Formats: sequence, structure tokens, C-alpha cells
Amino acid sequence: MRPIVLVCLSFVLSISCSTTRKSTSYNNTITNIENHLYTISASGKETGTAQTVPQRMAALGIKGMSVAVFDEGKIIWTRCYGLRNEHDAIDSATVFQAASISKPLTSMAMLRLWENGLFSLDTDVNQYLKKWKIPENEFTAQDKVTIRRIISHMAGLTVHGFAGYRPQDSLPNLTQILDGSPPANSQPVRVYLRPGIKESYSGGGFTILQLLIEEITGKPFASAMEELIIKPVDMRHSQFSIQLPDRMKANAAAGYFSIDKMVDGEYRRYPEQAAAGLWTTPSDLARFMLAVGDSYRGVDSNSILKPSTAQEVLQKIPGGGGLGFGVDGRGDSLRYRHSGGNAGFSCYAVAFANKGRGVVIMTNSNDGTAVIREYLRSISREYKWPPMWNRE
Repeated sequence: MRPIVLVCLSFVLSISCSTTRKSTSYNNTITNIENHLYTISASGKETGTAQTVPQRMAALGIKGMSVAVFDEGKIIWTRCYGLRNEHDAIDSATVFQAASISKPLTSMAMLRLWENGLFSLDTDVNQYLKKWKIPENEFTAQDKVTIRRIISHMAGLTVHGFAGYRPQDSLPNLTQILDGSPPANSQPVRVYLRPGIKESYSGGGFTILQLLIEEITGKPFASAMEELIIKPVDMRHSQFSIQLPDRMKANAAAGYFSIDKMVDGEYRRYPEQAAAGLWTTPSDLARFMLAVGDSYRGVDSNSILKPSTAQEVLQKIPGGGGLGFGVDGRGDSLRYRHSGGNAGFSCYAVAFANKGRGVVIMTNSNDGTAVIREYLRSISREYKWPPMWNRE
């Protein structure tokens, strides 16, 4: 078995680190976090003795991991572990598939378009769709699928997630995906619950939004997202794409099903870009999370939404989460978060709305959730932050 190695440390401090004492303080803090990971039981309790990050990665079969921590509105440090493929170390610019963390970016893009008065969040989405319509049935007789309900997973739509496509597979277009027709490998996107009644997670719903964004803007989805989110947030190492973008090939993580089993062709292809198609880094996702928080607090220099819109985003909906995020806590503990899992990749992003702090962790491993959770717990303990995992 190839050993897990600690490969990089990068500081991006919000204050000067010209003194050795300040640098040493940060080093000691991070070392404490890295040396005190514990196995977490099904009941949420820490068990066993403290272990290091490399020890836990080796025990869990995690190929590589990249972390960005932010506080007071700025990225304060990044950390990288392990390998992005069979030979090359991960660094802070290594890109990963963000998987379902693509959905919050899509949601914020929809809300930016809504702020421009292009549609209503609460009107039947079929009134805006042109090329394809959601088939009506007994569940839509009284309540309709709306953009607000899709973003909050309250639309009663099918297709939880997508398996992706191997290099040798034919790729379906959007209408084939939505109808579940060949060569699509997923079921049709249909209404199976009365919209607005309860949360039912649907990647299929975000494929409807992908089509809608293309029709509203008149641009390919990736181009629209570049203008609406990627450039405004300065996500310089990010792009929505079915294929790995050429400019990212030299420093991209390959996905792994296990420590020694790479995903065929290094990664799966996801034409369902709105739901799962973002390539990015933890630092870029941290910038996005900060932009949402700055919008919530009305910090003009780094906001992407009006404060009133961002406050609605982080307002927990009865029976569900927020608009585009899971939302937990209140006051200084109010946090918004999203997880992601594509074939060979696992990741998590969480931020505290009123403090401009949080963490993004990305792994190129199918089963990265356990080490992500343990790392979050260690950060929470060291900084005395409230819990950052949605079930804690």
C-alpha cells in the first residue's frame, strides 16, 4: 500500500504574519487539529485514542484530501494530504469534482436571475420552460412545481442523484436525461409527491434548472454560470464542465473507489452539470461560501446577492432546509452547508452565517465522509466553534 503523506501547508492570513510567534501559533493550532482525530461512533461519540490525519486516511483508504479554513471573512489556512493520482501530490490548486456542491452555485445563479426580474420563484416552472415540460399528473393537480420548491427540494420530484458516465459511454442531452430515455442511465424526472409538502432531495430537479438557465440566458449552462457565479466570486480554479477542462488537466485529482482502485478514465462524466458538474478547489468553494455569508450580512464588497435575498436563502423552510443549502442552528451558530458525492469523490462545505467562518474539505475518495466528519470535529474542538456536521 502506498503510504499517505502530508504534502503541503499554505497560509493565507487576514493579518500580517511577519513575526515568528504568529506563524508558530498557527502551526501549533493546525498541528493540534491534525493530531487529534477520533473515530466517531454511530451515536456520534468519539471513541478510541487520538490519531493523526495520515493515520485515519490510511485506515479509511482515503487517497487524498484538501482543506480550506476561513474566519472573519477570509481564508486563513489551507492544508493538503496524500495523492491526486498514483504518483503526484495534492496541492492547494488541485481541482476535484464538487459533486452535489454544484447545486448551491446553481441555486444562487437562479436567485441572481430572479433579482433581475426575469421570473417568479413561485410560479409554475412549466410557464418558463420551452423545450421540455414537466408532465402533469395527480400530484400537480393542486400544487405546482416552482423554482423555489426545486431549489429547496420541496418540489416532489424524482431522481435523487446521478451515476455519471464512463469514457466509453454515449452521453445523453438534457431532454433525454429528463425523460430517462437512451442513452440516459437514470430514471425520468417526474413528480411523485404533492409539491410543497415535504423535502425530497432531487438531483433531477436541478437538471430542470440547468435547462431553464440555458433557455433564460440563451447561453450554454457552463458559460452562464461563469458569468453569474464563477467570475463574480473570483473562483479562479473552477469550471462547470462535462469533461475535465484542458486548463485543469495538469493538476486534477483522479477519483478512487478505494485506495488502490481508480475510477475508470480517472473520473465519471456528468452532463447533469447543475447537479454535479463543478470542478473546483476548497479555496474557491470557500470564496463562494464567504460570498453568500457576506451577502447575508450586507458586506457589499464581496456579496453576490441582495441582503434580503440571502436572508431568505438561510431561512429554514418548515419540513426542509433553506434555498440551496441545508440550514441549522441560530444566532452565532446559524450555519449553511452542503455535501457532495460523485463516483470517487466526497466533499463537504459549511459556513457560519454571522461570523464569516467555516471549512471546505474535498477528497478524491468514494468513502471520504468519515474522515471529513472527524476533521470537522477536530477543528470545532480546537477553535471552540459550534458543531459543523448536520447531525451533530
